Amino acid sequence: MDEILEGAEVAADFGLEGVLAWIVRLVGLLALLAGAGMWLVADMSVFVLPAALMVVGLVLLIAPSIFLLFLE
Repeated sequence: MDEILEGAEVAADFGLEGVLAWIVRLVGLLALLAGAGMWLVADMSVFVLPAALMVVGLVLLIAPSIFLLFLE
């Protein structure tokens, strides 16, 4: 956890915290869309992986806002 905070502080020093937050949000959106697509296309007996992708996508969409709030 300390390494993540140190990396965030280095990004903040260079003014890249906004860029990194949007990259994480974009990855979260892609994971959410991939999970939804897998859920629609895959057999209904296989639902763990799409559900996990959707949960991870939601976490990645919300996490940068909370993380940057605590960093300030």
